Amino acid sequence: MDNNNKMITDTPREKELETRDELFLAEVKDKRVAVLLSGGVDSSVVVWEFARLGLHPDCFYIKIGPEEKEEWDCSSEEDLEMASAVARRYGLSLEVVDLHREYWDNVAAYAIEKVSRGFTPNPDVMCNKLIKFGCFEQQVGRHFDFTATGHYATTVLQNGKTWLGTALDPVKDQTDFLAQIDYLQVSKLMFPLGGLMKQEVRDIALKAQLPSARRRDSQGICFLGRINYNDFVRRFLGEKEGRIVELETGKILGTHRGYWFHTIGQRKGLGLSGGPWFVVRKDTDENVIYVSHGYDTELQYGHEFSMQDFHFITENPWEGIKDEIPVTFKIRHAPGFIGGRLWQDETGYRIVSDEKLQGIAPGQFGVVYDEAAKLCIGSGEIRYSTPPNPQYPLS
Repeated sequence: MDNNNKMITDTPREKELETRDELFLAEVKDKRVAVLLSGGVDSSVVVWEFARLGLHPDCFYIKIGPEEKEEWDCSSEEDLEMASAVARRYGLSLEVVDLHREYWDNVAAYAIEKVSRGFTPNPDVMCNKLIKFGCFEQQVGRHFDFTATGHYATTVLQNGKTWLGTALDPVKDQTDFLAQIDYLQVSKLMFPLGGLMKQEVRDIALKAQLPSARRRDSQGICFLGRINYNDFVRRFLGEKEGRIVELETGKILGTHRGYWFHTIGQRKGLGLSGGPWFVVRKDTDENVIYVSHGYDTELQYGHEFSMQDFHFITENPWEGIKDEIPVTFKIRHAPGFIGGRLWQDETGYRIVSDEKLQGIAPGQFGVVYDEAAKLCIGSGEIRYSTPPNPQYPLS
């Protein structure tokens, strides 16, 4: 075996990593595995993980960009070149799976529909649910025992059932992007990087001289690729001038080009002097953006929010519990987890946070974890928040 394929063993984690290898080999023995290879450093290291253990998975690159070059083309020739180079490096096959039409019919359409109603969508969540582990599974993945990806997450077997677990690296944890997948999907997924820190992954890539070793991490927003978000929204919704109003005083401060370009909690891109200014409310009927001034304005904070259509990934571990439930949660992709209490009432589920929350944006997903932040239980779409001052309710 190539020396570059040897596991990095001169660290305090040597024994832990050896045990991890043994468990990994036992899990995939005599199994067919599909690896989703994007061309980035994370999925490349996933391929390396298999290759160094003498395993030969089938690699797949999901194409979601237009077939013809356009100014807003979100496919990447460089991504495919990198993915091909990694697969060739280890003598593996790479098949391009074109899910362009499925993507734009489902994920992009979802994003535009939410934005047009004044909500803040999360296309990465829906891309994982509907495309990577939805359409891909239906067309290709169903022929394999497992699908492996470079997400920073884990799976946990508990009481005979598979749960989505958080990653070792709390900063890079990506379970919030996976919080809408279902039990059948999580039961077939493998996350070989979930037990590694991001720096370990980068070090492996450099030592193994992988083609993607020095590539920058992707910025999320899978459907945008390299195009500008505002250009994408403008293409479908156009522009419509509206007022920017200071919420406390009613003073008109300027104009904007459409409420769909703005989200609750936004600070940049407002074109206002004398800032900082934060978007704290949107009136979609009148096309008005309300802002508040200062970093410490209470109007940009809330303590609780409700969620509609809450989705449990594996099952409801709190079935029958009527009292408040201690949990951790996220309201956006960010390092770490926030403590709080989960309540259920006739309208659905509600989170009361242990700390102030900045920029609670309806349309985003509230992602709920167990109290120890080890298991991702599920998620629901945020519908309203309760700010400290009820005189200024946030929409």
